[in-house]
This record gives sequence, C-alpha cells and structure tokens, in this order.
Amino acid sequence: MTANDGLTVAILGPGGIGGLLAALLSRSGHRVICLAGDETAKTLSAKGIHVRSGLFGDFTAPVEADTELREPVDACLIAVKATALDASLTRVPPAVLGDGLVVPFLNGVEHPELLRARYRADRVAPAAIRAESTRVAPGEIEHGTPFAEIDLTGDPVPDDRLAALAQVLDAAGPTTRVHADEAATLWSKMSLLAPFALLTTRYALPIGDVRTGHREELLALVDESTAVSAACGGPSDPSMAIARYDAFPATTKSSMQRDAEAGRPLELDAIGGALLRAADRHGVPVPVATRLVGELRAAGH
Repeated sequence: MTANDGLTVAILGPGGIGGLLAALLSRSGHRVICLAGDETAKTLSAKGIHVRSGLFGDFTAPVEADTELREPVDACLIAVKATALDASLTRVPPAVLGDGLVVPFLNGVEHPELLRARYRADRVAPAAIRAESTRVAPGEIEHGTPFAEIDLTGDPVPDDRLAALAQVLDAAGPTTRVHADEAATLWSKMSLLAPFALLTTRYALPIGDVRTGHREELLALVDESTAVSAACGGPSDPSMAIARYDAFPATTKSSMQRDAEAGRPLELDAIGGALLRAADRHGVPVPVATRLVGELRAAGH
C-alpha cells in the first residue's frame, strides 16, 4: 500500500461513520466495497452514498456493495456497533482478507484482542474518530460536526503501513494522525466516553443537564475512569476531561443515549463493562461506575 495509489477498501457497516468514510474515500479516487445486509447492499450498489455535510459538502459517491468480502483488499474499516461485531465479522473471512489492514472504529478497548485472534495480529490497526455522523436511511448520511478527526494506532503494525493509510484518510477529508502508543490512544477516548455515555443514558439527559444537575457524580465518575485509564497506560488528568465536557454544546447526547431512545441494543458491556473489568484487573475502586452500570443493566439494558 502506498499513499499515492488508488486503494481497494472494504467498509464493514456503512452507517453514520462507515458510510461517511466510504463516500469520502470513493470521492478521493479509491475503490470502495461496502459490506452489509442484502437490501442495504442492493441500495448502495444502485444509488451510491449521499452525504450532507457542512464540512465536506453535499455529494453522492459511487460504491460497490456485497454481503461478504470475496477478494483481498488493502484495508477493511470496521464501523459496526460493538453489539453487532461478532455477527458482522462473518462477512469478512480471514482467508479472503489476507494481508489487508483491519481498522476498527469501535467504542471500548477490548475489541483489538478479539480481532487479533481472528485476523493477522500485526495487521489490526485500531482507530478512533471524533465526528457526529448519522445514517438517516441506507446510503443517506448526515455529518453534523464542523470537524472529523481520526487517531490511528496499532502497536504491532508496520509503521509504513500505518503512515500510508493515514495519508489516504487525511487526503480524503478527515484530519488523521498516527499515534505510537495503542493503549494511550484507546484509553484517551475510553476515559472521556465512559462518563459521558453512562450518565447521559442513565438520566436520559444531554450533557448540559448532566454537568449542571449531576455535576458531583460526573466529577466522581471522571476521577474513577481517569484512575483506570492511568493504570492501563492512558491519560491521567481528570481536569482535561472536565474541560472537554464543559466545552460540549449543552444539547449534546451520547451515542449510547441515542440508542436507548431508539430502543436499540446498548454498547453497555463494551464501554461500562470493559471499564469495570479493567478496574478489577488493576485493583482500582470504581463505586460510581459500578452502580451506574448495575442500574442500566437492571433497567434491561
């Protein structure tokens, strides 16, 4: 893979994030194969993907689509929800993927180990993206934030392959950076996401109401998640997370809260469960997180 060549990229889960990246990569001159259910695949093959974005403009990009990967690709971007990961991976047979990079855009910190057990361990390159993008219908994507930023990492992945993929993503639109420390990169997102997701979902409130009406709980939960992050090699300054929350628009909701409102399965185990498991491994007390995860599970989530 070189950054100047047209790549062949598979997108597993062409929803809000996957659909946005598929369209941007296609517009940038790369061959894109979206992997989805039969009806979605037919729609995407016929109509392509239409994006509405203040940052990237309104455009339609052609893509190929199938229910399963049938040829090697340079990279497979995984953009399904954590709750659908196991079932979705049947669409990407390891023998077909071969030497391609596996790039998961998933919440949580435990998925790289699962993917490395299935695919080549030195080809799994976890990524985190900062952008709010929603699939409003198959092939219809609304990107709402005035930014899209990708952090790409992968401790065992050759540096030249990470750099080449980062160049391709950056040229397609999202500002993309390579980070050398995988644990720090994953926990940087996790320690910020967990308090946001757990509290907005537990109280069915946007961040503005959480940071005013439940501020003590927010501060305590940030202290807990930051302590776990530090034990796992991630960021250790709770004040940075609080500053980020205080800068969020007051109406901001977490994706977990939106899933709860829509009656979809929650990524509670991938976020809250993973936080508790890491805390237990490192002997970090997390009473607030334990209570919130317990209450959300008791509510049927």
